[in-house]
Amino acid sequence: MYKYIVKRILLMFPTLIGAAMLVFFLLRLIPGDVCELRLAGTGLYADPAEIELCRTNLGLNDHIMVQFADFVLGFFILDLGESMWTGKAITFEIGLRFQLSLQVAFMATFVAVIISIPLGVISAVKQDTWIDYVVRTFSIFGIAIPSFWLGIMIILGLLISTQALLGEPWMPPIWYVSPFEDLGANMAQLIWPAVATGYRYSAVATRMTRSALLEVLREDYIRTARAKGLLEKIVINRHALKNSLLPVVTIIGIEFAFLMGGLVVTEQVFNLNGLGKLFVESVLNNDYSMTQALVMIVVTVFVITNFVVDLFYAWLDPRIRYS
Repeated sequence: MYKYIVKRILLMFPTLIGAAMLVFFLLRLIPGDVCELRLAGTGLYADPAEIELCRTNLGLNDHIMVQFADFVLGFFILDLGESMWTGKAITFEIGLRFQLSLQVAFMATFVAVIISIPLGVISAVKQDTWIDYVVRTFSIFGIAIPSFWLGIMIILGLLISTQALLGEPWMPPIWYVSPFEDLGANMAQLIWPAVATGYRYSAVATRMTRSALLEVLREDYIRTARAKGLLEKIVINRHALKNSLLPVVTIIGIEFAFLMGGLVVTEQVFNLNGLGKLFVESVLNNDYSMTQALVMIVVTVFVITNFVVDLFYAWLDPRIRYS
């Protein structure tokens, strides 16, 4: 087991280097020049000498391999340099938004888990009954309804209900407040984005839980457990559920990693200044350094998440052994 963990950790490094190479060189194929955009944004004439000086200061005139080596080395020592657009440290710019995106991702994942697993189990146990049909309809709605549209409906519902009950409309906090500073204000801002996003992903996990559990319930060892006279609750919880959660855990892990940078529209709806919004701004401004840093952060989250999911496999299914 320990050898497997060490091997997987060591394999992360070539994976990250390969991703860094792909991201770095593909970004250089995007047309446009950040120096031209910066000088044009000041309203001044973009003098070629000024553009050249800007490119020199940003290191864009260095050899392409030198730029790549600096980027990779800076990533591994957590020195991501400065934003080409704002001139501020990238770690500072990302740090302001990373905590928000991480909290939304955790909360949305928690909402998805507490909804999907119980509903998926109930739907499988009550297969082809009215309860099963209700759960399947609930999950279909979750897949069909975009999370940002659900977010808009939640905001409108809260505005109308609070206006009718309290006489004034509900307004979420505009600025992000850490839960360690003011938990109430933090929850007021992030609970509804988490619910809207979590419901969307719970729909996929619910259907996966149902399908996986139905497949496991047809296995021989489940029939043997029932033949021994074990209670159905014990058969489901102790023998069937853990062995059916492997694909569910995979789905949840992938969705969690996606949430770290993929909630661009939802962040706009709820006025959240997260990584997704920063991602779009950096691409529009041709901010190579910021964009490649954000992509590498998302890649790192995916790699670590897959590693954690693989470790969960051995705990969920005793038949899996790592050597």
